[in-house]
Amino acid sequence: MKSYTAIVERCPDTGLYIGFIPGFQGAHTQAETLDELNKNLREVVEMLLEDGDPKLESEFIGTQNVIVA
Repeated sequence: MKSYTAIVERCPDTGLYIGFIPGFQGAHTQAETLDELNKNLREVVEMLLEDGDPKLESEFIGTQNVIVA
């Protein structure tokens, strides 16, 4: 079993959740709910893994808050 960290945003125009896995080319999707987004991401990753383990282009480290005066 493999685990990947996804970034989740919400589009202000459509209200859809958008998810992607940093560095994993092609691993992105959208959905109306967070549960649906997680399901869609799992399906996309499973499909991409059928071609073998990807060479990740980057590694997710974390987030930072940037304060601007």
